Amino acid sequence: MRKRVLAGNWKMYKTAAETSAFLEAFAPLVANASHAEIVICPPYVNLPAAVEAARGTAIEIGGQDLFWLREGAYTGEVSAPMLAAVGCRWVIVGHSERRQYFHETDETVLKKTRAALEAGLTPIVCVGERLEEREAGATESVLRIQCAGGIAGLTPEQFARIVIAYEPVWAIGTGKTATPEMAAHAHGVLRAEMASCFGAAAADSCRILYGGSVKPDNVKGLMEQEEIDGALVGGASLDPQSFAAIVTY
Repeated sequence: MRKRVLAGNWKMYKTAAETSAFLEAFAPLVANASHAEIVICPPYVNLPAAVEAARGTAIEIGGQDLFWLREGAYTGEVSAPMLAAVGCRWVIVGHSERRQYFHETDETVLKKTRAALEAGLTPIVCVGERLEEREAGATESVLRIQCAGGIAGLTPEQFARIVIAYEPVWAIGTGKTATPEMAAHAHGVLRAEMASCFGAAAADSCRILYGGSVKPDNVKGLMEQEEIDGALVGGASLDPQSFAAIVTY
């Protein structure tokens, strides 16, 4: 049985004080939610506040990105060991906004995933198609290409420690959501691709999350799909009541 993961990606929102206030309000609302792992990924500068505020709860903290080297002259970058040292357990890799605005590639996604694993972090590796690719009927081929370049290069042992997030780019921050059936089909494609790379048992154990305008009013339908193992939530994770409603759907 794959344990669900419900992760909040805060993107470039909240200060350290707002982070502490959120967790103070949020933690009691999800205190009995043992059915899923709960992850919050705030901006880098808020990570110490988040780790401190989550102490003593089941809520885990993650980074939104990382660099693939341990250290060096890379102004503005943050390494996996730095994230681990501050108390992170998770990190998002290859989010569509990183691919779109910062030109991340499948090659850098693979390098970042390996770096995260080496530091003991659990990477949430993101894949997904753009609107024009879906409209052209290319969703399956895009997912296969992203998996081949960004995941298939892992060893079986490394693959066993990652989480995948399917996030159709056209549904992120747009209010549009893939129907549960559309999302489940994409998840099935990903699982089949992983089975061809790592074997059926490994693919069956891999948790695949859905990301793209997940809200309290659509999360239940998504989670009813056997192929969907949780959610990577954007805007709806910024409010404690809203995110708690998603976690406790």
